[in-house]
Amino acid sequence: MQPVATAASSSVAARRSYATEAEPRKSASSPKETFTGVKNSKVGLLRAVTIQAVRSGCAINLKERVRLIGGISLFSTLLFTPLLCLYSRASLATHTPHDTLPPYQGNYLVSLIPGDGIGPEISESVKSIFSHAKVPIEWEEIEVQPVFIDGKSSIPTESIKSIKKNNIALKGPLATPIGKGHVSLNLTLRRTFGLFANVRPCKSIQGYKTAYENVNSVLIRENTEGEYSGIEHEIQPGVVQCIKLITYEASERVARYAFQYAELNNRPHVTAVHKAPIMKMSDGMFLQACRAVSKDFPKIKYDEDLLDRVCLRIVQNPAPYSDRVMVMPNLYGDILSDLCAGLIGGLGLTPSGNIGASASIFEAVHGSAPDIAGQGKANPTALLLSSIMMLRHMGLFQHAEKIEKAALSVSAEILHT
Repeated sequence: MQPVATAASSSVAARRSYATEAEPRKSASSPKETFTGVKNSKVGLLRAVTIQAVRSGCAINLKERVRLIGGISLFSTLLFTPLLCLYSRASLATHTPHDTLPPYQGNYLVSLIPGDGIGPEISESVKSIFSHAKVPIEWEEIEVQPVFIDGKSSIPTESIKSIKKNNIALKGPLATPIGKGHVSLNLTLRRTFGLFANVRPCKSIQGYKTAYENVNSVLIRENTEGEYSGIEHEIQPGVVQCIKLITYEASERVARYAFQYAELNNRPHVTAVHKAPIMKMSDGMFLQACRAVSKDFPKIKYDEDLLDRVCLRIVQNPAPYSDRVMVMPNLYGDILSDLCAGLIGGLGLTPSGNIGASASIFEAVHGSAPDIAGQGKANPTALLLSSIMMLRHMGLFQHAEKIEKAALSVSAEILHT
């Protein structure tokens, strides 16, 4: 057994405080998206076909894939192939002489929250890929099904301890029980670990036909306040009030993170998205914080734009947003990030990272899809891409690049077949 370290114990991870698109001082390259899933019941067959894929360098044409997989439908074959080729290419690439690990030579311990519905099967796909790519990670699986502690909905104490100990986690989709008094599990995780920034890169996928081929946006959303603070009450029957909470401290923190991200990833432009003409005090304070932080980054261009205008412009032409980072309050970020995901094909192709001062959680942002759970139809692309973000956050750039490159090249091949 190799020695195990938490993410925080690595000298690389300890001096890095944010997820990056690529290794520092190289040209920016935001997380690329693609990968499709396999059926868990075909593991033996998967291994056999993987061996042949390795021997042939993935040069297996579509008819040969159908022959190898036998009675499986052509659609299922297309779902199998990216993983097979990813396994072989990642395994071959692992042995290149340029592959170097951070100073710590053991394994990193990462908390894994498989999630609900399709969560366990897409998590298993990511674990298999990491294993074949020889990523130096050991997984500590935990559950976050809500429990009541002192009359309040919370996640299990052991799960909290795991994430606090390891400082980093990968999370599948979660479903919050409805009508049982539980707060959103995602919101609970953000509050518990102070995950103040949600990072959502959206980049066009080669070979995946959408209205645009040049999407390359990055949105950073304040993750703890705003309308999602969960402060609601009924004033009188038929009248409910929801409070939008904005603090200067939280606004300044997420703004600084956005500028740091832009600086590290060679994006020369930060735009604060707001509705200050209407929300004069709350969004006004958010803009005050952004303006103050911008003075500390004179090489980064800073401007502001209205949420509705950004939504209109980005769907008309996303190209002008490819060199910038957009930062905004919670609710606006939730809306705009999903809009950008739609430009590249949907939430199933979009990675996400939640960054905190003492822990970070990377996740698939799509739903748990219980209606297709266990049927081998689940697409693990979003979780795989989020895991690549996680690797870069940990300083494991070589492994992130290999897995990303293999996934993209296989996807382009399949989509053009």
